[in-house]
Amino acid sequence: MKKEYLIVDGYNIVNAWPELKELFNVSIEQARDKLIEIMAEFRAYKGVEVIIVFDGHLVKGNTGSSAFVKGVQVVYTKEQETADNYIESIIRDMSRRGTVRVATSDWTEQQVILALGGIRISASELYVAVKNAEGDIKKRFLNRGYERINIVGNNLSPDVADKLQKWRKSP
Repeated sequence: MKKEYLIVDGYNIVNAWPELKELFNVSIEQARDKLIEIMAEFRAYKGVEVIIVFDGHLVKGNTGSSAFVKGVQVVYTKEQETADNYIESIIRDMSRRGTVRVATSDWTEQQVILALGGIRISASELYVAVKNAEGDIKKRFLNRGYERINIVGNNLSPDVADKLQKWRKSP
C-alpha cells in the first residue's frame, strides 16, 4: 500500500491563515507551535505522514534541524537553504514511494511541485481540509450522547458495581 505524504511550507501557511498570521505578529514561535498542533491532529485523523518545513536560510551559522513533534516531522532548513529548496529535494524520491501533496500558495513552487511528481494544494485548500477534519472529529467524538461514553461503570456487572458502590460509601 502506498503511503500518503503532506509536505507543508510552514511560513507560507502561517502567513496565509488569518489566526496563524495574527499569532505570528505576536510570536513567531507560538504561530509555529500552533501550526504543528493543528497538523498533528490532522495527521492523526487522516493517517497521512506530515512534514512541515520552516525556512532557516537567513539565520547565520544555522545547520538546520529535523525532529518529530507530536508525530509530525518538523524541519528547519539550514543557512542558505529555503523551504522551497528543501521541499524540491525530497519530492522526487517521496513520490516514488507514495502520493505527495505539498501545501503552498507560491505559484512558482506549485509548478515545480507538479513537474517533480507531487500534487499541489493551496493554503486555502489545506485550511478547508483541516476545518472539515475538525468538524468530522467533533461530530464523531465530541457530540456523542452521555450514554455512548465509554466509562468503567458501563462495563461492570451489576453485582460488582453494587459492591464497589458499598465499598466507596463505607467509612
